[in-house]
Amino acid sequence: MTDGWNGHRPPSSPASSGPAAGSPWWSDALADPWRDPYAPSAVVVPTAPVSTGPEPERVTDPDAPRRGPMGTILVVCLVTALLAGGLGGTLGYVFAVRAGVGPGTALGAPEQDAPPAANRAPESLAAVADRVMPSVVTVRVSGAIGSGFVVSPEGYVITNDHVVEGADDTLSVAFSDGSTASATLVGRDPESDIAVIKVARSNLTPVELGDSDQIAVGDPVLAFGSPLALVNTVTSGIVSALDRTIQAGEPGGTTRYYAAIQTDAAVNQGNSGGPLVDAAGRVMGVNSVIRSVGGADTQAGNIGLAFAIPINQARRVSEDIIDTGKARRTVIGAEVSTGGTGSSGGARLRSVQSAGPAATAGLKAGDVITKIDGHVLEDGTDLIALVRKYAPGATVAVEFRRGTGRETASVVLAADAK
Repeated sequence: MTDGWNGHRPPSSPASSGPAAGSPWWSDALADPWRDPYAPSAVVVPTAPVSTGPEPERVTDPDAPRRGPMGTILVVCLVTALLAGGLGGTLGYVFAVRAGVGPGTALGAPEQDAPPAANRAPESLAAVADRVMPSVVTVRVSGAIGSGFVVSPEGYVITNDHVVEGADDTLSVAFSDGSTASATLVGRDPESDIAVIKVARSNLTPVELGDSDQIAVGDPVLAFGSPLALVNTVTSGIVSALDRTIQAGEPGGTTRYYAAIQTDAAVNQGNSGGPLVDAAGRVMGVNSVIRSVGGADTQAGNIGLAFAIPINQARRVSEDIIDTGKARRTVIGAEVSTGGTGSSGGARLRSVQSAGPAATAGLKAGDVITKIDGHVLEDGTDLIALVRKYAPGATVAVEFRRGTGRETASVVLAADAK
């Protein structure tokens, strides 16, 4: 059985008796050279059709799709190319990101134009910190850590007396750049809690000392130091109060009195001796003590109540130490009762030194001083702390009660004879 495409016609057989006579596959083989390879070839020239009547009207379906073979092919090719390109690009991006190539995930808004750190305004806190920090040192004494600040190119450094207490040959300082140097103790004044050390290095950059009498409550301040051994620390706050009288000291030890600058800048152990500076970078105080809520001193931490010795007092004491080896203590020439004098307040004079400043001004034992230069006194502690704030020779106005009367006097303060 075969479909006949390879059938052979006997050359001697007439056409009527060939395979086409009885096979439907070859019914037109004599006239179709594509189906009968033995059929003779012929060139046929078509003749014009004979018109037998009017040509029927051609009817087309308007809804029938109009096909353009080449247009269809081009559209298909274009769509295919676009799909292939999009798929390839997507797969390439996914694989690149997974492989760590390319930009990856970008979070946040586009970066805006901002001045670089080097171009910060001189009055900005960052600029102030950058300017002051090279003059701040970490003081290391027998394993303990405190702070201090350079006050002269020759290497003099102001710190707290309680920082250098017990200092020996292990006294050294570290600068903000990580360099270290040995230091020697120049002198100390336990009652004012000020000490001066000298670093074995010259050409240092000193801080700028301000005028603590010009500072006001609400002024912004920065505290520098090494709290809890975290060196090169800067905290910020404001001046919370002025002339806050503080009595400090260990039982059996030296009692220290401060007419301090109170601040809410964070201050912790290790900040002692570091500078408290204003918004212009001028030192206004020496960070000294903090107020804590219960617990041992070793567990005390910042609660926003820190106190600094005014720089005017610290500078005067330091200059005395450098020039003479010891500091002068300012006195009023009277002994006072501490712990309050009742609801009316004031500092009651228990005794008055003859020919002393108080006696010269006309004060007597039993008088109660209620104000000094306008500062209201609650008890004798306030009087001692405020008197030591002034330099010997300063004149202060006092208000006092004597019996039922009220009087005023001007007192010229003096230096202790010690």
